[in-house]
Amino acid sequence: MRVFISVDMEGVAGVVHDSQTNPIEPRFAGEYNRFRRLMTLEANAAIEGAMAGGATQILVNDSHWEMRNLLAEELHPAAELISGGPKIHSMMEGVAGGADAAFFIGYHAKAGTQSAIIDHTYTDCIQDVRLNGRSVGELGINAALAGCFNVPVVLVSGDSALAAEAGSLLGPNVSTVVVKEAVSRHAARSVAPSVACDRIREAAAVALQRRPYPDPLLLDSPITIEVDFSFTAEADGAEGTPGVVRVAGRTVAFQDPDYREVFKAFRSMYNLAGSA
Repeated sequence: MRVFISVDMEGVAGVVHDSQTNPIEPRFAGEYNRFRRLMTLEANAAIEGAMAGGATQILVNDSHWEMRNLLAEELHPAAELISGGPKIHSMMEGVAGGADAAFFIGYHAKAGTQSAIIDHTYTDCIQDVRLNGRSVGELGINAALAGCFNVPVVLVSGDSALAAEAGSLLGPNVSTVVVKEAVSRHAARSVAPSVACDRIREAAAVALQRRPYPDPLLLDSPITIEVDFSFTAEADGAEGTPGVVRVAGRTVAFQDPDYREVFKAFRSMYNLAGSA
């Protein structure tokens, strides 16, 4: 059994603030290095659980910020690691190679979610993303790409808001691990990191053995993505993506029969928006 694991950082137990997840600012180095180790521990728990559940091949994709966070020397040797960027499939790099199931570890709720830790959707300049009219976050954007390769997302870990988002989007058969509950965007009641790892390890094993799996997330074609930015200048930049149309002051849209093309256009949109 082949398992693909995408690991983000904001949904890791104990993480409550951007300074704990920021690999860029030297003044945050101490906090960041503490929490990248906790991110690695949760990744290892998912790997160990996958092995207990019958996985024979495990691929881990570092999916946070510049995607060089997981400590390679401390990652469980049963898994292979994709690290760094740019990557054409970003947080989902490697899923195109095929997998029987996917885990999303350390994920967070979509932008604009109340009572969610560090809610955002790929970048802080995005206020909302809609796929065929439905508001989604990184969970939905990435699960739809997994669906292109017939890969179901069977396990998601993060805060309680992310778990609710997963249940609504992926249905009752998706397994969710709640490691913290938000008090506000930058405050949470969290279990201990060791407890979070125990929960993830146990849930991963159960998720792989549980039947039926959630259905892969498939979208009706043609697929339309709409992106609301915070400022018109960001939409000005995103509008430079080939095929993108401006539908409102802060909103751009793109349509294609193939979600893989939609995903690539989305990545171009927010990159151009960030340079505007």
